[in-house]
Amino acid sequence: MTAPPSPRLLPTPRRCCRAGAGASARAPAASSSSVLLGSLGRKRSGAVVMAAAGGDFDARVARIASTIRVIPDFPKPEAFRETIDIFVERYKAKGITVVAGVEARGFIFGPTIALALGAKFVPLRKPKKLPGEVISEEYSLEYGTDKIKMHVGAVEPDDRAVVVDDLIATGGTLCAAVKLIERAGAEVVECACVIELSELKGRDKLGNKPVFVLVKADEAG
Repeated sequence: MTAPPSPRLLPTPRRCCRAGAGASARAPAASSSSVLLGSLGRKRSGAVVMAAAGGDFDARVARIASTIRVIPDFPKPEAFRETIDIFVERYKAKGITVVAGVEARGFIFGPTIALALGAKFVPLRKPKKLPGEVISEEYSLEYGTDKIKMHVGAVEPDDRAVVVDDLIATGGTLCAAVKLIERAGAEVVECACVIELSELKGRDKLGNKPVFVLVKADEAG
């Protein structure tokens, strides 16, 4: 039996494709964006519909493709680059050795910032995600509690860390992240977020720990 060809990523210049039940069934015919749905594909209405040897595979993939809509010019590459640049400019002279990213959107910003600073990136993850020995910190939610975890040895007592997330709301996750890193003996220099929902007073949970944000939601027009 001949093995199928390896998956091939089709070009997606400045496009974002999202699948969901409420998505439009039609994609722009002239779209330069494609979605790879398998290893053998043909383009159909802006998406890739899989060729199959029989059965209902085609019909199922066609239904999946019909839920995908194209959002032009998203994500905004200029905004992401400028966001990273601002954080890097702020921390490049502060001796940062660890950039800790809070799951999940902290993983988008954290590694790029860490790379630019020459620091190590440490993921702070939800339960059952990290394979090695971990330490954890519990925090409160509106409907109960959750935990955030970090690998043992990921940070060391002489590390200087910045904790990165996309958003500060009630502050529970960031507070747990700070406690987790400080329990390992490292210093948390600051928390850095792109957006703050200031009406939720998340800063209050962090006490005197500095929080740097780019945009307050009530000021974003």
